[in-house]
Amino acid sequence: MTDIHPGAEVFFLLMGAILVFAMHGGFAFLEVGTVRHKNQVNALVKIIVDFAISTVAYFFIGYGIAYGISFLKSAEVISGISTPANLSYGPQGFALVRFFFLCTFAAAVPAIVSGGIAERAKFWPQCLATAVLVGAAYPLLEGVVWNGNYGWQANFFEKVLGAQFHDFAGSIVVHAFGGWVGLSAVRRLGARVGRYGKDGRSMGIPPSSLPWLAMGSWMLCVGWFGFNVMSAQSLKGISGLVAINSLMAMVGGILSALFAGKNDPGYVHNGALAGLVAVCAGSDVMHPVGALATGIVAGVLFVQMYQIESNDWKIDDVLGVWPLHGLCGLWGGIACGIFGLKSLGGMGGVTFQSQLIGSLAGAAFGLIAGYVVYGAIHAAYGLRLTADEEIEGADLSIHKISATPEADMRKS
Repeated sequence: MTDIHPGAEVFFLLMGAILVFAMHGGFAFLEVGTVRHKNQVNALVKIIVDFAISTVAYFFIGYGIAYGISFLKSAEVISGISTPANLSYGPQGFALVRFFFLCTFAAAVPAIVSGGIAERAKFWPQCLATAVLVGAAYPLLEGVVWNGNYGWQANFFEKVLGAQFHDFAGSIVVHAFGGWVGLSAVRRLGARVGRYGKDGRSMGIPPSSLPWLAMGSWMLCVGWFGFNVMSAQSLKGISGLVAINSLMAMVGGILSALFAGKNDPGYVHNGALAGLVAVCAGSDVMHPVGALATGIVAGVLFVQMYQIESNDWKIDDVLGVWPLHGLCGLWGGIACGIFGLKSLGGMGGVTFQSQLIGSLAGAAFGLIAGYVVYGAIHAAYGLRLTADEEIEGADLSIHKISATPEADMRKS
């Protein structure tokens, strides 16, 4: 049991990468079910194209910023067959599958943003934003938290605040960052045509398909166990505690959203995601009861803040990415500093002050990054479809085809 073959490590992390990759299908169908029928094709195309752009940007630029590793070497070197002095990529291509695994995390950022800006964003400017966010902005935060870049972890969090900032699977690095970037993008775009009346009254736009929405949630939930458990990135580091904490937070989010959302199926299925977003940071240090409490708070937080955001503040965040990822991710980072403490049954090794400061800083960085990136692209190219294009729908105005072309031909 002490000697693990390198191929087993490669296979383990590859399975994690595949599970998280499958989550992007969940992002797609969650958006497909939430938007109107005339925007379903656009949702599907956006998610898969964003993933492709993210992979290229992360391979050539972003991964190097975060981890100081370049794959522009010979295939022998990067696959571990040849190991020049002071340069090791690990045996059997381990560094390559690690890139794949972490790339699926990076690509989640534009997938998160996509849900907030749905139904009225131009296609190509959003593609450009994806490249900049994944190639430049996200890796800066990732490198600080997960690779100790710039000395913040050792010199500030550990020395001044008592422990390094802990974010095991990305409540802050991925979700809070993506959610707060999304808030900047949503505010820059403005509300959809017809979303609010002339008197400012909220005009609800119903989802096109609850079954598609539910399937997206299920796909995300299943893949999330790869997202969290396999963030150990090694067989020796894997722990059943992460699995059970993910499960408990998920069900806590479901049940609290069920009650807070008054049986609304959209809230229920997003409540599961709220719990999972929140538990990412502390899933390896919390007691399962603490994880359950984290999920319960996250479910209520999502429901209440989505209603306040949409109805009171008139922010048209279509899938609620700011409350779901931005706020629940922020809560998860802070909760790690509460339920991860030994005094509350956790594993210890964290401090509340480190988690509070680190979480707020990560969210603030996302807000600023989103403001800068989307502000610059808006000034240069514009971000929003015209009113006529929006009314026609992004499917026809951008992709020149609807979700049901055969049925459309019969009607004509």
